[in-house]
Amino acid sequence: MVVRKDEYTHEEFVERWTGEHADLAKDLPGLKKYVTSLPTAPERSEYDGIVELYFEDMESLKAAFSSEIGEAVNADAAEFIDMEQGPTEYVEETVQLDRS
Repeated sequence: MVVRKDEYTHEEFVERWTGEHADLAKDLPGLKKYVTSLPTAPERSEYDGIVELYFEDMESLKAAFSSEIGEAVNADAAEFIDMEQGPTEYVEETVQLDRS
């Protein structure tokens, strides 16, 4: 769950997060899938967005964020995301049904 810094409007946050920041984050080594989700009613939402990053395993995730690109992604995010707000959840996904 992602919360923007107070000095950004939701619209400014969305532009930065889904534009310049996403372009940088897409280059994380080992990244398998990258999804951002935005609330349909941001004025009624506790969070400004949800980010999902898919890696093969936790070691791949740790390596990605220890890399030069990972450090740049975190530094960029810290400019417009309140890094102390919003929960972070590391999960192991179990697909119960996939009709895609």
